[in-house]
Amino acid sequence: MSVFDIPLITIDGRATTLGELSDGPVLVVNVASRCGLTPQYGKLEQLQRDYADRGLTVVGFPCNQFAGQEPGSAEKIQEFCSTSYGVTFPLMEKTKVNGRSRHPLYAELTTTPDGNGKAGRVSWNFEKFVVDRDGGVRRFRPKTQPDDPEVIAAIDAAVAVGHGTGTA
Repeated sequence: MSVFDIPLITIDGRATTLGELSDGPVLVVNVASRCGLTPQYGKLEQLQRDYADRGLTVVGFPCNQFAGQEPGSAEKIQEFCSTSYGVTFPLMEKTKVNGRSRHPLYAELTTTPDGNGKAGRVSWNFEKFVVDRDGGVRRFRPKTQPDDPEVIAAIDAAVAVGHGTGTA
């Protein structure tokens, strides 16, 4: 099964998959409203706007596993994201990204090593996974900003996969 086929639930309770959310690459990010890294929402939304016409979809996964930094209800999370950062990209239901009960998507994504060769647990909120159309994954740790040149290069490579202009 491809990561694009793993069942997901949107923040408003609708069943979906990454494949249904995007016909191109995705940027998967575990997010939180009360984190020192929360301002990354603004840069994630900018990426959504800048790359939507090239097929990229940012997908946020609210997560309360790190110091309880996403305690709100689905409605409160949606309201915060919309009013504070103008978020238009899809948000999923609160998701566990670590531990025995972590979501199957994260069980798969966390097998990918980061730039230092380290795979395994998500280290904190705002860990990023760029997934190209073929299921290739690049991983970026939380403090790496969404507009960091390495992230942008991975996104550019991911949007090129399947268009005959490059590979990830």
